[in-house]
Amino acid sequence: MKNPVRIAMWSGPRNISTAMMRSFGGRGDCAVTDEPFYGAFLKTSGQRQPMADEVIASMDCDWQSVAEAMRGPVPDGKPLWYQKHMPHHMVSHVSIRDLPDHRHAFLIRDPARVVASYAAKRVEVTADDLGYARQLDYVDQAAQITGKAPIILDSADILRDPEAYLRALCAALEISWNPGMLKWQAGTRPSDGIWASHWYGRVIETTGFGQAENEGPVLGEREQAIADQCRDAYTRLSAMRIRL
Repeated sequence: MKNPVRIAMWSGPRNISTAMMRSFGGRGDCAVTDEPFYGAFLKTSGQRQPMADEVIASMDCDWQSVAEAMRGPVPDGKPLWYQKHMPHHMVSHVSIRDLPDHRHAFLIRDPARVVASYAAKRVEVTADDLGYARQLDYVDQAAQITGKAPIILDSADILRDPEAYLRALCAALEISWNPGMLKWQAGTRPSDGIWASHWYGRVIETTGFGQAENEGPVLGEREQAIADQCRDAYTRLSAMRIRL
């Protein structure tokens, strides 16, 4: 049997990252893992995010053993393993460089939309919570690790033409295209993090990617200031994204 392909998808929060996890899970040949460093992040940072105690209690919170698990055997012996990661969770000495044999990809979203999504949940955030700076740093590190141009996708592009951009992503990752990535069953999954009950209400009801995004949101002064702090990093990431 060929060596399995481990995919690390680095996404900021309030993106379509869970829909992307559903998409890869719909292939049938792919195991998925949901934010495996989240518990370690909460335990280390002390951030009082929703369900923090429950998340910490439900997960391995040791940075090194989580990294070792992500490099270890693939669940159910699948040939592909899609790992959903958040750059802003990586507040330890463990980093993207601890996953040297993974195929790294990056999912970005306009910061104004990310901030608006948090505001809709009545959760306050800072620019650091959105992870754009670390995501940009990880893009540079991934290019150094692989010697290749980084694989970056914007969620707005995916929502506008899911099949075209998912096909492009598969080509960039050097894996086969699978039409199962476009549709999935509604509901929760055993692979979902315990936090799904708080954060995944909308995606749990979906059976595919949503509609293309409309005009950008109107933000309050505080929210706009946070989005503006992230704008430069997002612009730099966006300039490197896959375009069709």
